[in-house]
Amino acid sequence: MSTIDLPPASGTEYARRLSTRASAALGALLVALLLPAFLALGFWQLRKAEAGTALQAALEDCARAAPAEMPVTPGAATQLRHRRYVLRGEFDAAGQILLDNRVHRQRVGYQVLTPLRLDGADMHVLVDRGWVPAGAGRAPPPVAPPPGRVVVTGVAVEPPARIFTLGDPVAILQNASVWQQLDFPRLRAALDHPLQPVVVRLDPAAEHGYVREWPRADERSQRHLGYAWQWFGFALAVPGIWLFMAFRR
Repeated sequence: MSTIDLPPASGTEYARRLSTRASAALGALLVALLLPAFLALGFWQLRKAEAGTALQAALEDCARAAPAEMPVTPGAATQLRHRRYVLRGEFDAAGQILLDNRVHRQRVGYQVLTPLRLDGADMHVLVDRGWVPAGAGRAPPPVAPPPGRVVVTGVAVEPPARIFTLGDPVAILQNASVWQQLDFPRLRAALDHPLQPVVVRLDPAAEHGYVREWPRADERSQRHLGYAWQWFGFALAVPGIWLFMAFRR
């Protein structure tokens, strides 16, 4: 039986096959890199959504719970946060600060934060008394705290951990300390008395406060869920595109 000798592949054919194999290897490498990365990003967004939902549930439970007495000894933020407290003492008007550029219902104003000295101790607690609109020329309205002893209740939250400001964050405007952001370490260093490492958001029904429509911890949860499904979609598309291109070749 005679055999048929096939002509060897031409140089062009050999180069095409080599290019095809290189492309397939590169595609497989991209799939190996991108697929776990997209999955990790998707699960990260899911965790953020779940964390916001869990935190909001905890804050709502705190708002319904009976208030505890705020300790007069220094505590850790992780121990004091997400609890409702009753504060008895006097507001420190000299230590009050206003956070600038706080928007409520499309109107610019200030967030009023006032230290409160607890009865029988030198310990202070920073109380967020709510939002006030800015006056003419961005002037802050009169927000001096009431003199004398007060009793207020509110939920403790951790202050922001990351601060980004341009220039000096503190300005003096009509005898009021106006800050662009709440730089808690800087505030504690500037005060000559101890300060608990939390901010107490005044209860909506408590006296001595202003507008208190506190932001929800889960207000971005739906957005995080949307991002998660986008990343999972990318993860699903990557091997699909690679397989399509491989079979097409």
